[in-house]
Amino acid sequence: MKSKTNYYIILLIAVLLLNACASREDVVYFQNQPITAESNIAFSPSITYKPNDLVSINVSALDPETVKPFNLPVITNTFSSVNYQGEMRIQTYLVDADGNIEFPVLGTIQIGGLTRQETVNMMREKISEYVKDPIINIRLTNFTVTVLGEVNNPGTFSIEDERISLSEALGMAGDLTIYGKRDNVFLIREKNGVKQYGRFNLTQKNVLNDQNYYLEQNDVIYVEPNKARVRSSAFNQNNAIIISAVATLVTLVAILVK
Repeated sequence: MKSKTNYYIILLIAVLLLNACASREDVVYFQNQPITAESNIAFSPSITYKPNDLVSINVSALDPETVKPFNLPVITNTFSSVNYQGEMRIQTYLVDADGNIEFPVLGTIQIGGLTRQETVNMMREKISEYVKDPIINIRLTNFTVTVLGEVNNPGTFSIEDERISLSEALGMAGDLTIYGKRDNVFLIREKNGVKQYGRFNLTQKNVLNDQNYYLEQNDVIYVEPNKARVRSSAFNQNNAIIISAVATLVTLVAILVK
């Protein structure tokens, strides 16, 4: 009788463990995304401006008075119980759906699809009609990358210098956990409204020479969990408590009927 009861205990625990297991389809993001010639990420040697970008533009010259009309400051007011003060900030410009911004004096100008240097050259030519030897300084203010999956600190990160490598992005996210698949780091990028995909193998040193090693604005990096993480994802504390309780109950029954 005792051996038969033990058999039932083992069988019951095995059934519960099998039910607790998760499959890859239940856990992994961005599945069924084959990388084809059409969806493969195209290399871009430099950043180009696109809709929803925020850019700050500062115009300077030897005579500061001549460029004032081109530099509209934004005053952000700060209130407190003690004082009131205004903080001066440089105006930012939103690139609209057509790639245009509205700029003082010049009106509507198109920068969508242009690199920083191309935009500087274009604006210098236009502003030179009003100012002698203008200096144009342009900065993208909403450059972000997102890191998801098996990293210690997933999230969206703002980049100040408009240039970040894959290693730097993973470093900002606290590096991969021990459960991250080093040979299958997924990259998602959008170009002209079309999603493109790529993969990195961090176990190979030639990843440092990958043409997409330096990321672009709004890139998404996803670190896939390995098999151990997938298997353990459904085996949580509640499952352990249930298994323990059922095993205890069956053991008590076995003792009573002994």
